[in-house]
Amino acid sequence: MNRPPVLLDASHTSHTRTQTGIQRVCRSLYAALEADDGVIPVCFDPHLDAWRTLGRPEFDALRDNTGGPAGTTRGAAWSFGEKLAGHARRLTGQNPGLPEAHGLICPELFSPTIGARLTELIEQADGPCVAIFHDAIGLKYPELTPPSTVARLPAYLRELLQFDGIAAVSDDSAASLRDYWHWLGADHPPPVITIPHGVDHPIVGAPEPSGAPRVLSVGTIEGRKNHLALLQAAQRLWAEGLEFELELIGLARADTAGAALALIDALRREKRPLIMHGHVSDARLHAAYARCRFTVYPSLMEGFGLPVLESLRHGKPCVCSGTGALGESAHGGGCVALEQVDADALAHAMRRLLLEPAEVTRLALAARTRKFRTWHDCVADLTNWMATLPRRH
Repeated sequence: MNRPPVLLDASHTSHTRTQTGIQRVCRSLYAALEADDGVIPVCFDPHLDAWRTLGRPEFDALRDNTGGPAGTTRGAAWSFGEKLAGHARRLTGQNPGLPEAHGLICPELFSPTIGARLTELIEQADGPCVAIFHDAIGLKYPELTPPSTVARLPAYLRELLQFDGIAAVSDDSAASLRDYWHWLGADHPPPVITIPHGVDHPIVGAPEPSGAPRVLSVGTIEGRKNHLALLQAAQRLWAEGLEFELELIGLARADTAGAALALIDALRREKRPLIMHGHVSDARLHAAYARCRFTVYPSLMEGFGLPVLESLRHGKPCVCSGTGALGESAHGGGCVALEQVDADALAHAMRRLLLEPAEVTRLALAARTRKFRTWHDCVADLTNWMATLPRRH
């Protein structure tokens, strides 16, 4: 072992097969930490009513980042056996507790139940405790964010004050958190630094197949992801006679993406070349990147925007916002960075890349020559910083 192990809260990720952004982050951090035997993943078991280490099925779910079966729902699911075992242990007092660990990393957006029990977990760690902060988008775009997320966000941001340090995934997210705590009047908040995500996906060398070019968009279909503008842009280009396929990968949230889903239905009735999947395995995701000519990430705002860097890591140009955290990811080449992400701007950028192969080639070369941080880089930055943090409580 190169260093003392840390606890990793994987309460949600160890009970789902989905690969949303936070689940991908949690699994990637775990894999990088596990590589040098430096992590003990844990979860809060509501049936045991206590924190514990993971069982075998939970380990399998946490490690499932290389092409296993894709999930169909974002929520955590507990099997009947897990529920029964938890109740039995609680009734008989069989709770072995947690092993010793030199620190704690919380990469998930924890639930109210877990937030209320964080103190117990923090007290178990003989070392600094840090949380990964993704974004405060619900405060800026409440009308485009699921109501449950908006309602939960203020309490979550206050709960983060318990940690010894916060690792934000972008400068934009770090500024949002500091601004909120300043507005809240928080005394002596923990230090906040920026530690960007890594990307470990290899460049897929398969050539783009012949036939109609395919445009790929990866991301949950919800209001702030702005798929409505992307669909309107595609509709306009199809009406102009441009031949291309549009592929969407990501679970849909009807609570904020009703208009986009209605347009998807209308385009399908018109027999437009629109392909739509829910979550897919990493193997299918890699294949989708290999198949496309370029990607579009139409989101209005992100904490980081992993699909942008994943697209570039595969050598595929990406059309995305040039502001905020997405602008941070787009900087360095390979992207068409937009000042405004509306249907007009998206249609203009897509038309250009569909009609000018030389521009696609230029952007693809820029993407392939970029230097990308890996998840091991991310973990090294995180653990080295943790080693400098004093315990605040």
